[in-house]
Amino acid sequence: MVAYLEERTSKSAIWSWRLASFSAVLFIVAGLGHRYAFLETVPFLWVLAIVAVLAAIALLLAAFAFPSVWNDGYLGGNDMTRGAIVAVLVLVPFLLSGYRAYSHPELNDISTDLDDPPELTMALKMRTPSMNPVEAPSPAQRKLQQEKYPDVTGRRYDLSLDRTLAAVEAVLSHTDWKLFGPTHHPEEEVITIDALAYTTLLDFPVDVAIRIVDEGDTTYVDMRSASRYGRHDLGDNAARIAQFMNDLDAEVGSETGQKPLPDAE
Repeated sequence: MVAYLEERTSKSAIWSWRLASFSAVLFIVAGLGHRYAFLETVPFLWVLAIVAVLAAIALLLAAFAFPSVWNDGYLGGNDMTRGAIVAVLVLVPFLLSGYRAYSHPELNDISTDLDDPPELTMALKMRTPSMNPVEAPSPAQRKLQQEKYPDVTGRRYDLSLDRTLAAVEAVLSHTDWKLFGPTHHPEEEVITIDALAYTTLLDFPVDVAIRIVDEGDTTYVDMRSASRYGRHDLGDNAARIAQFMNDLDAEVGSETGQKPLPDAE
């Protein structure tokens, strides 16, 4: 009489792979749908939450399957391994976002002028009730930005308004932002350019305003960047302003050899 040993398969390992692969596919499809405007931002945020939960469960199932596969000889080692790897890969962007949320202040609207921020004219027209309202920063938000982003400042150049505008437009030409303007206010000698920018990976919309003020002998450039969704921008807006201002310094320097005046605050 021949005895047969039944090979048992870990159901946890199987489901780990199934949930991990599904979360990865859902993440990719939803991300592409949002990037190409097939999926709106609020539903996309809910999908991201579902993706994170599925990937976390898949990772837990892989951990639960490990003892039975390793110690008891259950089948499913490949599924367990693939499930764990894919789940970790899916969770990496969420972990990075969590780290950025921890290491940056809880702000979603950053301006180089906290007393008189550039107006987000197009944002006032385009934002819906589901988006963040356009508001002046509170005293607590001003203090927090000053403490965490002291280098987010405007630029003063020893240039005419027209030459400064040309430099600003040259920098904007290298971005993929959707531009509105420039809008010229002759009575105030102020030019404002509104723009719609997007975050790098998931294309979350961000409203931007660039204000150019003719001061007579000099010209001053201010900037504001405000997220449409979320209480926390993960440091994105401050980084956007800093990058733009650095690029503007480089553009002005290459065209005129000038640097921003040291009294720009």
